[in-house]
Amino acid sequence: MKAELPHDLVRTLLAVVDEGTFDAAATALHLTPSAVSQRIKALEQRTGRVLLTRTRPVRPTESGQVVVQFARQLARLEDDARNALGMPEDGEDSGPATPSWLPIAVNADSLATWFVPALASLAQDARVHVDLRREDEAHTTTLLRAGEVMAAVTSSPQPVAGCSVQRLGAMVYLPVAAPQFAARWLDGDPALLLPEAPVVCFDRRDELQDAFVGDLTPGRRASVRRHYVPSSEGFADAVTAGLGWGLVPTAQAEPRLQSNTLVRFLPDRTAEVPLYWQQWRLDSPALVAVATAVKAEAKRALR
Repeated sequence: MKAELPHDLVRTLLAVVDEGTFDAAATALHLTPSAVSQRIKALEQRTGRVLLTRTRPVRPTESGQVVVQFARQLARLEDDARNALGMPEDGEDSGPATPSWLPIAVNADSLATWFVPALASLAQDARVHVDLRREDEAHTTTLLRAGEVMAAVTSSPQPVAGCSVQRLGAMVYLPVAAPQFAARWLDGDPALLLPEAPVVCFDRRDELQDAFVGDLTPGRRASVRRHYVPSSEGFADAVTAGLGWGLVPTAQAEPRLQSNTLVRFLPDRTAEVPLYWQQWRLDSPALVAVATAVKAEAKRALR
């Protein structure tokens, strides 16, 4: 006889993970913290696995991630069925169907340039509500693997287990600097000057500028004189302000190049980051609608 995963217990686990604590999950579920704790213990006994690390916030274990992914898939399918049937929320007698909720991981530069316009065609689609999680494109698959999101824009072509993957295109970055900065620091051979010139990086995981310098001068990295600006718009503003040189997405760089607030110091060079769309293999109309819109905009906006 197969062991079952009672849906009420699975939903409780998802609530604890999403809310971060047992108390917050209890409030969201209209239960007592003791009842939430008992449900989690019961689910762990059924699976024979520890599903949560009791930290603040709580985190799912590797086994817990499997159950969390199942819980999100279950919730997605229930939402799709409810919307298809036109059923109201929470047993109400009338009212619109419950909108779908799709957690999606997106890198900051995509979010600041082409991704939100991709969702414009879905503005009137009552099935779709998105919950965008900003994460570096090299790390968005971590959220997929943990079951925290259902889809992601990622730089990884290797599909996460249970996911499909499709290439979107490449995001193109231009090496730019403020005119006064370029005159002071880059008046000469950039291959020799870049390793010493101040540089702007997104955060401490941002390796784009280092890789660019390494391609120009093997074995070298961007300067240790660097500024960290963890915002796509703020990054472009910091480069424009003359804090350092940086690789700025074409969509953000071109208006500043036209206004002469930025200059390209290597006009024949660009950096490209390939992007892919990964999503759960789930027959969900709402997820299909988002994927179709994203792929269409990527075809227009990316190389």
